Amino acid sequence: MTTSSACAFSTCDFCDAHKGDDSGAFRVLPPVFQHFGGVAAFCGPVSTVQCFEDNSLVKAALDAPGQGRVLVIDGGGSLRRALVGGNLAAAAARNGWAGVVVDGCVRDLAEINAAAVGIRALGLMPMPTEKRNTGLRDVAVRIQGVWIRPGDWLYADADGVVVSARPLHG
Repeated sequence: MTTSSACAFSTCDFCDAHKGDDSGAFRVLPPVFQHFGGVAAFCGPVSTVQCFEDNSLVKAALDAPGQGRVLVIDGGGSLRRALVGGNLAAAAARNGWAGVVVDGCVRDLAEINAAAVGIRALGLMPMPTEKRNTGLRDVAVRIQGVWIRPGDWLYADADGVVVSARPLHG
């Protein structure tokens, strides 16, 4: 795994600097996300998809130019279907997405880990989704109890995932 050179940072340092911030501008996701993908650390402005066991909008998002953004997928924490697999991980890397955070599952472990994109998810599930073209794009989502809005900045490294209303500097 590599670290994105555009993102030299430490989530621990960010937490040290913002530990007294009670404004809600700085948030830390719970430690429930596993590391996947070929990039160990990633950061970027957030784009969101809200969906449940249907990755139609996830595919549409990752097939579009990522421009260094991080796609945050509110999958409702479902462990029954995978919202991202090897093909979508490859599309994310090819289209310039910095990373993907899935409040749900992923599949195709070998293919995902070969993709040059950072991925965090709750776990692995080989079952694919149903395609119903349901969900919402670029809306505020609540991931594991933490609000994330389009345009927020997300930083993920080996220590965890943090979100800020504005870009942070390592």
